[in-house]
Amino acid sequence: MHGAATDAPLVTPDTATRAAPTPLERRQDLLLAAAMFVAAIVSGALSSISQFYGERTADVVWTIPLAVATTLPLALRRRYPVAVSVVICTAYFVGVTAYVPEAFVSMVAMFIAIYTIGAWVNDRRRAFWARTAIVVAMFVWMLVTTFLAVTGEAADEPGLYAGAFSPLVAFMLIQWLINAAYFGGAWFLGDHAYRAALDRQALRALAARLEEERELSAAQAVALDRVRIARELHDVVGHHVSVMGVQAGAARTVLERDPHAAAGMLRGIEDSARSAIEELHHLLDTLRTPEDEAGEAPSALRLSALEELARAMTAAGTPTRFTVVGDPVDVPDLVHVNLYRIAQEALTNARRHGGPDATADVRLRYESDAVELEIANTGWVRSGARPGIGQLGMRERATACGGTLHLGPRHAAGGLERTGYLVRVRVPLAHGDQGSAA
Repeated sequence: MHGAATDAPLVTPDTATRAAPTPLERRQDLLLAAAMFVAAIVSGALSSISQFYGERTADVVWTIPLAVATTLPLALRRRYPVAVSVVICTAYFVGVTAYVPEAFVSMVAMFIAIYTIGAWVNDRRRAFWARTAIVVAMFVWMLVTTFLAVTGEAADEPGLYAGAFSPLVAFMLIQWLINAAYFGGAWFLGDHAYRAALDRQALRALAARLEEERELSAAQAVALDRVRIARELHDVVGHHVSVMGVQAGAARTVLERDPHAAAGMLRGIEDSARSAIEELHHLLDTLRTPEDEAGEAPSALRLSALEELARAMTAAGTPTRFTVVGDPVDVPDLVHVNLYRIAQEALTNARRHGGPDATADVRLRYESDAVELEIANTGWVRSGARPGIGQLGMRERATACGGTLHLGPRHAAGGLERTGYLVRVRVPLAHGDQGSAA
């Protein structure tokens, strides 16, 4: 029984003790005590009628105090398990010794009390020694009652002692075996209930933590999606609206003296609007479609489209030169999209902040193990300016590809100085990416 009591339950540190009984469990104990009291009264009356202890059976009136002492304390069994067990066991010993005609319900109440010690006492050492003291007291009491039976009135009946297993010896052995199984069962079941309760608490705590982590993961996913949407909208809307604004201003300026040039600029605005709508449609399709079903990047967002982007920037008023160095290799679609967006953002910034005379140079370099994109301009640079959403988006795109990003003035500058700005992103390529797109 001691080994069963010391088996370690599989619990976490924050569920190492059993929680206090709930109000519902306390109400259940009250109902149990009331039902056991009624059962004890009925059992006492029937035992008195049947003369359970023969001529030595006490008056039936003594059943009432015995029933009170052995059943009503069960109402507090979960809050004070050791004290309740001591009261019930003591009352049971006294009742049986005094031949009070009620032993069955009292024995069940004692079983429940001993079981409750194992099931509800969090101090397991105290639970062990409390039950040990009760068991030892029970067996000492049985030794005393056996001795009294042998040396008392039964001593005048020689037939009870005839043979190795006389009727008296057989009866005493049955009593000892029954009580050993009785107390052993209460001990084992109590320990088992305690371990099961701790395991249930551990599972509930684990489920609560998993639910918190699930909610946190969902919130993080929503935040990441919001960042992604904001970055895409900034790149799409910011670039095309900026181009349309520059072209509209230029068209208004030359409308009267050069209608043909103004018409060309208006066509550029129209083309930019179509491109913006097309990219917004693709963005919405991407947001509605799972990533594993999204398919390849559209042709407008591939590295091969950088030349067209350079021509559009030149038409918008920022002369831009595009150069390819090395032999093109296949790269993953993610690299296509992100490098194109980085070039688009860098050129948009050059047009916005570089001044009316700024020029740009886009260089795409293919190497054996990497692809590098460089965008340089000759515009104005204001030192100490805080990075905006566009620069943050470029860093996020470079990181998403596993690459590195460098951006800053082409030369050290203080105050407002026309030095130009450089954006360089380098993305390493795995050997498998050189033969086929990821």
